[in-house]
Amino acid sequence: MGGGMALLFAEHGVTVSLNDPSEETMDQLIATAKKDGLHDRLQKHGDYQDLCSSLGSPKVFIFSLPHGTVGDTVVEGLHPYLDQGDIIIDASNENWQNTQRRQGMGVSGGYQAARRGPSMCPGGEERALDIVMPLLQQVAAKDSNGNPCVGKVGTGGSGHYVKMIHNGIEHGMMSALAEAWQIMNQGLKMGYDEIADEFARWDKAGELRGTFLVSIGADICRQKDDQGRYVLSIVEDKVVQDVDGSEGTGIWSQLEAVRVHVPAPSLTTAHFIRIASAFRANRKQAKAAFDGQFSVQPWDEASGDKTAVLENLRRAVYAVFLGSFVEGLNVIDQADRENRWSIDYGAVTQIWRNGCIIRADYITDMLADIFKDRHADKDVLHHVQIAPELKGAFPALKEIVTKSVQHNAVVPSLSATLEFLKYSTNTLLPTQFYEAQLDYFGKHMFDLKSEPEGKPVTGKHHFEWKLA
Repeated sequence: MGGGMALLFAEHGVTVSLNDPSEETMDQLIATAKKDGLHDRLQKHGDYQDLCSSLGSPKVFIFSLPHGTVGDTVVEGLHPYLDQGDIIIDASNENWQNTQRRQGMGVSGGYQAARRGPSMCPGGEERALDIVMPLLQQVAAKDSNGNPCVGKVGTGGSGHYVKMIHNGIEHGMMSALAEAWQIMNQGLKMGYDEIADEFARWDKAGELRGTFLVSIGADICRQKDDQGRYVLSIVEDKVVQDVDGSEGTGIWSQLEAVRVHVPAPSLTTAHFIRIASAFRANRKQAKAAFDGQFSVQPWDEASGDKTAVLENLRRAVYAVFLGSFVEGLNVIDQADRENRWSIDYGAVTQIWRNGCIIRADYITDMLADIFKDRHADKDVLHHVQIAPELKGAFPALKEIVTKSVQHNAVVPSLSATLEFLKYSTNTLLPTQFYEAQLDYFGKHMFDLKSEPEGKPVTGKHHFEWKLA
């Protein structure tokens, strides 16, 4: 993505000084710039001293590197040539804890957006952000009103934290859409072009309007290779980015949800199916051990009222999308309280307007309205605008999950969101029995129904269920 961003800055009239361990990589980038008429705005430099001497004051560095210790190595290398007031921005897909101690900026939208205008999520010292913000606003993606999708998120590592949770939300949304695709393709026996038309309908109006993933879903279903084959038909069912180390944000977002004690099942379950998919050989071995697989069965509606099923499916996918946002925002809120980042949720919503994978116009319109008030409760599950939306989508979600269970469709995120809504709004959970079990064998104590709910702290009561 770093190369794409270099070209993007050059396209906006900025002279860019390049440094990379691979001179070949820099030469290729300059060759691309030449084709685009930008070659006079890119200059390569072989070492940090030469790089720094090419820059004015304050010097602004933006790097996009593999996550881990590489960023520390680069900062250490630059340090001897820095002056007070110089700014280093880590624009990698980096762990937020690393950018607690240096300026960080999450960048979304993939390599294509990096070249044409990404969504950017900077956090850190406000004085530094004030200096670079005009530059970032110039190159950032723009919403439908021409406003840049970049803003000061908060202090410390908040920028990368929000970007990390963005990716967790992204996983929940991607899984739900993939589950819907399988239902249409294997359950309703719809061809790729017909599915593409359905996705296009979803993207045009209603709760899923202006949703990036739905839009590209239509493109994916229609695309053919030079042999006339649907490209999707030859893609293996393996997602390996979490396992091969190339993508860390999905893992970190799940760990964070658990660490800050926020239920985020739509996100977490989506991650589990990614992991299971990566180990296809294991699945093949298990299939042999089971003497077959639990194949998706044709849905009766393939020859009946398919229109009603598809409308329920659209509403069910919307429930997962909105539920994923709710869960993700709850995780961000808890981390914000813990780290005192003073996150601007209005800025976050604007960042998610365009140029990012989780762009969803209907949802961000609601969130923008809610977060006009900076003091609004960040737990939006019970907000007057959000709760009716999820309640209204619940019957469709339940219907789709029920039929999926009956017909063996694989629906981890759809079913996880259904359960999330059930247990998050229920005051008669089976954990009543769960708590009694804990007290029986571990003397873990419990609260009484006659007492106020209070905070999640150890109860004051124990019953000697059986004498030791």
